Amino acid sequence: MSMKDKSLGNHILVEFMNCSPEVMNDVSKIESKMVSAAQLAGATVINSTFHHFSPFGVSGVVVIQESHLAIHTWPEYGYAAVDLFTCGEINAWLSFDYLKKSFLAQSYSVVEMKRGSVNLLKRNDFDISTMRQRANKWNNPDFYTRNVWFTDKDEDQALSLRFTGEIIHDVKSDFQRVRILESYKYGKMLALDDMVMTTENDEFHYHEMISHPALFLHGNVENVLVIGGGDGGTVRELLRHSQIKKVTMVEIDVEVINACKTHLPSIASHLNHPKLELIIDDGIEYVKNIDSTVYDLIVVDGSDPIGPAEGLFTKEFYQNCFNSLSKKGILVAQGESPKFNENAFIELNKTLQSIFGNKNAPVSLFYVPTYPTGMWSFQYGLKGISDLLVPEKKKEISTFVEKQNLNYYNYEVHCASFALPNFVKKQLS
Repeated sequence: MSMKDKSLGNHILVEFMNCSPEVMNDVSKIESKMVSAAQLAGATVINSTFHHFSPFGVSGVVVIQESHLAIHTWPEYGYAAVDLFTCGEINAWLSFDYLKKSFLAQSYSVVEMKRGSVNLLKRNDFDISTMRQRANKWNNPDFYTRNVWFTDKDEDQALSLRFTGEIIHDVKSDFQRVRILESYKYGKMLALDDMVMTTENDEFHYHEMISHPALFLHGNVENVLVIGGGDGGTVRELLRHSQIKKVTMVEIDVEVINACKTHLPSIASHLNHPKLELIIDDGIEYVKNIDSTVYDLIVVDGSDPIGPAEGLFTKEFYQNCFNSLSKKGILVAQGESPKFNENAFIELNKTLQSIFGNKNAPVSLFYVPTYPTGMWSFQYGLKGISDLLVPEKKKEISTFVEKQNLNYYNYEVHCASFALPNFVKKQLS
């Protein structure tokens, strides 16, 4: 190549079409393939940063010593926009061929551009000795830095967690995609259909608050029904209370149970407890067929109102739960957030008020760092309970908390959780 034709870089702009939608929505696989594509071309990888967007799409960039490889995907269209920008003797067409095969692209369009035509540029002469001395003090790490992000979002806001990039467990069940990933901040986490369900390091926020307030409100719970809760954390917390004689747990998806038993054993530790009857079935159908008021406490530990959990937000379901509760029975349900899925939060409370009565459907707020907005709720249906603060049980609760070494729940949190901010009161009025 003559000096007249020489350029500083080569830029290949690619549109991959009719790709595998599953691959286009798999942040870990895309990150791995993009890194491999760079290395196959002979590039030196410095850093990778990739984000998954719920429910669709991945964006990412692989920074190489010779420039970068970048991508954004639209899984719903089987489409990926990719640019491969390289300098020096790197053959980016090797990357192109590898990615086309990896993404199962059936068609593509491509444009190659020469960047920085040397005959149009003037080289500057300046002393770089000082810069070289500083540069020599920095050593490129032997292994490139990975920044792979899992994102749980709606149309207007999102929560992102950086994870290792490796998928520890990935199964598509009859109901949902069940994955276990390892985040840097919160340890291993369970994700269902690209939504964070629980993590090793903050699960106690949720599981302690879905269990202990109701148990102390009632005072003599012996028979419990749990709908959902396949990770096992709710059952673990319930069975800290020795007066409970039996817990029946109805979980629709056995793959959630299997994944958590294998990879989240500290959360799933009581799924083989002798007081637990574990039923793999549809909880909605199960409560429909209960013919007597047998349960002191019903816990609805479901996910967001989509997929298999959608029916857990209907009036028919909660009427059946009401009919299955004993005279002083309590229902506790995962209630969404007043700042995320607001409509589901409000509609659930309206439903519970219509069944249990306006004054018998209180809301408890608590905080989970790995849930979008951080603020979350449990919503109650009370049959024969009126005092939410139970001051006479302060000492009993404090003794229990200390003995069980709880990390979130205590008497003060119990009382405070039922005190609602004004904006939430207005939502529910």
